[in-house]
Amino acid sequence: MSDMKKDILWRVILVYAFIFLVAMAIVAKVIIIQFPQGKQWKEKATEEKIHFETVEAQRGNIYDCQGNVLASSIPIFDLRMDAASIEISDDYFYAHIDSLAWYLSDLFGDRTKLEYLKELKQARESGNRYFLVKRKITYEELNKVRHFPIFKLGRYAGGLIVEEFSRREMPFDMLASRTIGYHSEEAKAYVGLEGAYNNQLQGVSGQRLVKKIASGVWVPVSEEYDLEPQHGDDLVTTIDVVLQDVAEHALLKQLSEQEAEHGCAVLMEVKTGHVKAIANLGRNKEGIYEEDYNYAIGEGAEPGSVFKLASMMVVLDDQKIKTTDRISTGNGTAQFANRTMRDVHAIGDGYITVKEAFEHSSNVGISKIIWNAYQTNPREFTDGLYAIGLNRTLGLEIAGEATPVIKNPQSSTWSKVTLPWMSVGYEVKLTTLQILTLYNAVANNGKMVRPSFVKEIRRSGQTIQSFEPVVLNPSICSPATIRELRTLLEGVVENGTGKSLSDAKYRIAGKTGTAQIADNNSGYNKKNYKATFVGYFPAEDPVYSCIVVVTNPSKGTYYGSQIAAPVFREIADKVYATRLDIQTRDEMPKDTVMLPDTARGYQPDLNFIYQALGQKATPSRFDTIWAVSVRERNHIRYRGIAVNDTVVPDMRGMGARDAIYLTECLGMKPRIAGKGRVFSQTPAPGSPLHKGEWIILTLSPSFNLPITNDTIG
Repeated sequence: MSDMKKDILWRVILVYAFIFLVAMAIVAKVIIIQFPQGKQWKEKATEEKIHFETVEAQRGNIYDCQGNVLASSIPIFDLRMDAASIEISDDYFYAHIDSLAWYLSDLFGDRTKLEYLKELKQARESGNRYFLVKRKITYEELNKVRHFPIFKLGRYAGGLIVEEFSRREMPFDMLASRTIGYHSEEAKAYVGLEGAYNNQLQGVSGQRLVKKIASGVWVPVSEEYDLEPQHGDDLVTTIDVVLQDVAEHALLKQLSEQEAEHGCAVLMEVKTGHVKAIANLGRNKEGIYEEDYNYAIGEGAEPGSVFKLASMMVVLDDQKIKTTDRISTGNGTAQFANRTMRDVHAIGDGYITVKEAFEHSSNVGISKIIWNAYQTNPREFTDGLYAIGLNRTLGLEIAGEATPVIKNPQSSTWSKVTLPWMSVGYEVKLTTLQILTLYNAVANNGKMVRPSFVKEIRRSGQTIQSFEPVVLNPSICSPATIRELRTLLEGVVENGTGKSLSDAKYRIAGKTGTAQIADNNSGYNKKNYKATFVGYFPAEDPVYSCIVVVTNPSKGTYYGSQIAAPVFREIADKVYATRLDIQTRDEMPKDTVMLPDTARGYQPDLNFIYQALGQKATPSRFDTIWAVSVRERNHIRYRGIAVNDTVVPDMRGMGARDAIYLTECLGMKPRIAGKGRVFSQTPAPGSPLHKGEWIILTLSPSFNLPITNDTIG
């Protein structure tokens, strides 16, 4: 019996010893966690409950040269609700939730009242403190939501949670969109000016403290930022949105009529290189034209006859020929090794001057000139092209510029016929903008300036950086050669292939081009062509240069004089009509009556303006101080604008002063963006008017608006 007791005793001792050791191990672990590892675990616990999240800065705006908004970050919001907030009593919640559901359904229209009611009650009962009500609502919608039942009590008492984001918008839609740029999902980066100046536009991100709630969702601790984001700087571009609109519509009309594959048009200031308009349109699978690619910058191609200017520049500057010299073009063909150079038709009697060869774009004439001058030393010709700078990129701020291809005798693809074919724009590659830069340099008396798209960078309305013109080549050739080249380009319009432009009220100088396009490895065919016109105006004192390129027109004709020149003319006419400083006073017939643009605004002010201009103005039949003027033959007639305190009036077309005055009279708070007249407004015309709410007015240059249903009499 004693042995059994001893055996049990030892077993008890062993069990207690084991329990003691386990207890000591637990105590040791607790001590280790509490002291040596205490700081580490405290930080980890805190990190899992609360941390700082990045708050993106608002991206800077992009403006045209007149201050009109081309791209802007519009605030959008995610609407959430702390449905389980202890600040909202059950009695109050269930007394007003029915009304809240009705208002939400009425505003957003995405769910019925009963669906909203069911979801809100479920959120309350499940303790959801971060219930998503609606994503991506507008500022206008948020202002309305703040007045809804329960939500009107605010963040804590009403459970209203608002998260702000931004959405990039372009008020003028497609206009210059590929040049202005956007965020490419394919490239995962910004393109165009948005990409070139991304560092300046994006600003500096801020920080906000957030915490994890029971449902595992992170919510802001407060509406204040722990580190305020620094908003991005603004870009002021060289683009003029009015001229951009003209260029884009003129190009679109011609592309559509000719059912062309794609095309581009660029308008540039001669002295500064400022690009005032750049349109790039390509046809998609549905047959609709859109800005799908920046052809003017990224597409390198054989320029065809417009390259003859470079050939003449080299040979004239080398003094190997004079424009009065004669050359034989015969029946319009010439043989070089195993290939035949052809003109469209024989010119004159087949024995013409150098000037006539250029004016009538004779392939045979120009190729013979260059062949006779450089056949024994073709490197001299290519060195002349290199001296101009045609073998170098322009170094544009926008990425994607195609590299020019200008061969020399050491190139692997140089052949016995390369020299004559190069002289007329084949076996070389240039972009549209590179060609325009050459012609612009001739207009600029030999100074080649880099095309530019940005004038300055602004921060909080103040200029922090300005961009001066960059000179690529101070003198592309001698002054004497420039004078001869300008005479040749004027002759093209006066006597040659560009004669369709000779009836303009101002003088145009330029060159037509019609180039066959190689079909990959199949060589040239009779189907693919590129029509070009490039030049400048006024010819005697150039202010603007312009180029138009239409690729693969399919309606029969494909000549630059018939396809590209009309677009050039339409753009140039609009520029000339709006630039009084480049017009001569005696060009306007004395009996011409120029009526001012129609406008919306304060009727007494409109009366004063029209009376000062000597124009008759017929008042509206209704007694109203706000009116829109309508042009009717030789006088102006007013139609009154209906204004009341229940709906937001249509202020599109008003000047900033009138729009601000009217909105403030109606109890709204105006916010202005851009310069000129009101182009768009948020809230939209006809929306219910809420006193005290913000109204965003986007301004643009003067333009005419159709008469809308808010006008009377």
